[in-house]
Amino acid sequence: MRTMRDILREQEFFAGISDAHLDVIAGCASNARFDAGTVILREGESADTFWLITHGQAALEVFVPGRGPVVVQTIESGEALGWSWLFPPHRWRYDARAVDLVRAIAFDGRCLREKADADHDLGYELMRRFAAVVIDVLAASRLQLVDVYSHAGSR
Repeated sequence: MRTMRDILREQEFFAGISDAHLDVIAGCASNARFDAGTVILREGESADTFWLITHGQAALEVFVPGRGPVVVQTIESGEALGWSWLFPPHRWRYDARAVDLVRAIAFDGRCLREKADADHDLGYELMRRFAAVVIDVLAASRLQLVDVYSHAGSR
């Protein structure tokens, strides 16, 4: 039988991380499932979880007045959803919705923050990985802003 550590070891997101750190991370992990259309996270709400998508897609959305929800980025299998759990004030900055059936590994953000505070090497590994997630979201947001403003000028 495969353990959570075995499953995490297969994920590119955790490539190169030590077995000891993977054991700690696995202790904060559980399986999750979201049906198509389910809101996974909502802007402004408490952020104490992140997910590693293992199947399906989730849409990261921002509400644009006069236009409604705009998809900023689509998170796919192998990618992490949610980074606000790591940074105070631990509130979601976007909405996310399951595009189709999503299976994921859910990580307890409070658990991981406590573990990272106690082991700064683990904290560095998590920060390094999530800095890349934040950069990807910012780049996708920038592209969406260009699109929103280019359509606004053509009205």
